[in-house]
Amino acid sequence: MNYELIIQVGDVLVSPDVITEYFCCDLDACKGACCVEGDAGAPVTLDEIGEIEDSLDTVWPQMSAAAQAVVDRQGVAYSDIDGELVTSIVGTKDCVFTCHEDGVCLCLLEKAYRNGESKFCKPISCALYPVREKRLAGGLTGLNYQKWSVCAAARKKGKELGLHVYEFLKEPLTRRFGQDWYDELTATVNELHRSGQL
Repeated sequence: MNYELIIQVGDVLVSPDVITEYFCCDLDACKGACCVEGDAGAPVTLDEIGEIEDSLDTVWPQMSAAAQAVVDRQGVAYSDIDGELVTSIVGTKDCVFTCHEDGVCLCLLEKAYRNGESKFCKPISCALYPVREKRLAGGLTGLNYQKWSVCAAARKKGKELGLHVYEFLKEPLTRRFGQDWYDELTATVNELHRSGQL
């Protein structure tokens, strides 16, 4: 297997582990740890901040008092130490839009969307996780797989199901880049398999 192979689809460069690694979220095992672990909030765009603000009245009653206080003080997002816009967090870990049900951490924004109460699901960076998007020179975008210890159960479940990262993320990748882009990615992967490069 050629781990130096970078797959280009349009202006997106996809690292090979997005194609070769197995993944399927296992909330029963991880309890939604990706929403509360780490040292900053989820990356967001200015457009997403606007959409989150439009959804705020819907999710506000379900937010914790601590989360409401953070949003009152600094808004739904802030600039982290790298100068990137990220969702606001409570203390040093919990995203302000987390909620806990039966011991599992869930996203209030996504919950409202799935209940038909909001048009905005959640930031694309959350939906794409464990893939991280990075802006590159020349108008290119890089997609890299972030292997994290809290997702060990997801890697195990993905392997059991035979589900690769890009297959698990079909919906958010399509949301972000379009159906034609995802179809081209799939066709490229199939061709690489046929030619023995993967």
